[in-house]
Amino acid sequence: MLNILKLFGQSPFAPLQSHMDQVSECVVLLRNLFDALLQQNFDEVQKLSEQISKMEHAADLIKNNIRNHLPKRLFLSIDRSALLEMLSLQDSIADTAEDIGVLATIKHLEFHPSFEKDFHPFLEKNIETLQRVRNIIHEIDELIESSFGGIEAEKVRTMVDEVAYLEHQGDIIQRRLIKNFFNDENPMSYSTFHLWQRIFEAISAIGNLSEKLAFRVRMTLEL
Repeated sequence: MLNILKLFGQSPFAPLQSHMDQVSECVVLLRNLFDALLQQNFDEVQKLSEQISKMEHAADLIKNNIRNHLPKRLFLSIDRSALLEMLSLQDSIADTAEDIGVLATIKHLEFHPSFEKDFHPFLEKNIETLQRVRNIIHEIDELIESSFGGIEAEKVRTMVDEVAYLEHQGDIIQRRLIKNFFNDENPMSYSTFHLWQRIFEAISAIGNLSEKLAFRVRMTLEL
């Protein structure tokens, strides 16, 4: 890992961006995990869950380095507390990805016909929401250089609107998925029902947290 002080010397936001990249890797691995689950390859599901957990730990190390070495004053047009709040939201996304990986390994789950069709579009929409906000985090340096104004600021505002729209699309798919799930007449144990419900909620949380992160960047922009 690059020396955190050197990173702060280059850009106060390089470590935050590095952390976001690690968070994104955690989330993207969920695609592989649920593909393995669909194929009933439970050994692969376990391996991918453990890999996500290791990536989340790596993200935690970056997070801790940032918190331990973040200067008291950034001397920039952004509040220190705002940067720490962004970091906290990113951390929550990684934690959520790890939680999903763990939930998928508690028992041998199967996809049910009632939600199998909508599940992957639902997952993809939330992953896409996260990846869009990752792009916003990588725009912060340009925002600083433009003094939070001009074309760059308008670009970021548009990107935030896109994140909000994607999160809304994810909500629409989730409502349809949940409706079909609750009306499923196929036999399902309570533990299986409860696990899938928690997985759906956690996947949705990735989109919700991503939207909150995007709005936090916009709030900083407006201030």
